[in-house]
Amino acid sequence: MAIRLAWTRRNLWDALDMTIRGILGEAAAALRFNRQRSLLTMTSLAWGVACFVILYSYGEGFGAALKTSFQAVGQDLVLMFGGQTSTQAGGERSGRAIKLELTDSALIRDNVPLVAAVSAEIMLREATVVHGYRQENMSVRAVEVPYGEIRNMTMSSGRWISDEDYQNKERVAILGANAAQKLFGEAPPGGEIISINGLQFQIVGVLKTKTQISNYNTPDNECVFIPLSTAALLHDIKYPDDIVWMPANPLFRQQALKDVRGVLGRVHNFSPTDERAIQVIVFNEFMKIIDVMSTALQVLLGLIGALTLAIGGIGLANIMLVSVTQRTREIGVLKSIGATRGTILFQFLAEAMAIVSVGGLIGVLIGWGVTAGVQTLPLLGPLFKDTTGTGDIHLHISRFAVIASTSVLEAIGLIAGLLPALKASRLDPIEALRYE
Repeated sequence: MAIRLAWTRRNLWDALDMTIRGILGEAAAALRFNRQRSLLTMTSLAWGVACFVILYSYGEGFGAALKTSFQAVGQDLVLMFGGQTSTQAGGERSGRAIKLELTDSALIRDNVPLVAAVSAEIMLREATVVHGYRQENMSVRAVEVPYGEIRNMTMSSGRWISDEDYQNKERVAILGANAAQKLFGEAPPGGEIISINGLQFQIVGVLKTKTQISNYNTPDNECVFIPLSTAALLHDIKYPDDIVWMPANPLFRQQALKDVRGVLGRVHNFSPTDERAIQVIVFNEFMKIIDVMSTALQVLLGLIGALTLAIGGIGLANIMLVSVTQRTREIGVLKSIGATRGTILFQFLAEAMAIVSVGGLIGVLIGWGVTAGVQTLPLLGPLFKDTTGTGDIHLHISRFAVIASTSVLEAIGLIAGLLPALKASRLDPIEALRYE
């Protein structure tokens, strides 16, 4: 009994296998017979997939370039400067001006563990900077050592301000990329002497060009940086213009901000909940605007690509309907010799899905080839004269774009092939044989 059952199952499976292979063979023969029409349809679908993949890659690259250029100001920069109290606290009246002091920087560093790095900053605007016969009015930033980490300072040559420089009040300076170009041209600035408001400084480093779309005060490329301790020779440093810091972890940014307000509130006699007493700019909050812009562009480009795919799907549906009309007598013959509605339906669906699958594969290969060949498109690099490609659009084929485009294409192919296939499967065999 068991042997007979196994033999029966094997025969049924062989019969089913033969049926499927026969249907697929008929579908392949039909595609070969209508080779030109099939190739044109595959080409239109491949073009739709390639457009979707390339456009989505462009949108991703554009968004990444914007984010990188925005974060050049500081990976997680918090800018803080004095304000005016809006409530009474500690026996003091409201409306009292609060001025940050140099000691506040050390106070935050020692008492707020959630702050990873902090630096006071004084801006010397329109300082007279001289090298040889060249004289420029530049912005000079007097800062503490952690400032380089907070503000994403990357050296092109030389080094950043060291602890020894700060403690010994060394007369050292670091030049922004454009500042170095203005003072030295193509000559290497390292080790050279400049004067700032009549005081001599030695150049110990030059910054890489910053492709930077977010700033406060003067862009970093145009500035000269000196130790804040040394700036006491040029300016009163008791009251810095601002204090910059970064949280130890972005997840604890808000708690770090509360702790900083609490520490400063105890020293300056204002309520920690008084947000006007100390003005704060959290640059990371502006990233929401960048995210919205990049997402909107990706959605727009994705819709354009999807519409291109849909047009290809309409073309496929039209081709399949024409195929059903042209092969009406063939369908009648198949039905007259025993072909079921399911067999006819599956054959036409197989033809549609074969065209879709091959077209989708070709489209993905075209998209990959274009993105790999182009690789980089200029965006912000020429504006900032940055040849490193940091602010440019880098094209990379996206796994999401490939999966999304092929899934949409398969769905379009299924829908576009199903309606003609249903029409073909419902044809009356007698009427089909009489069709001219």
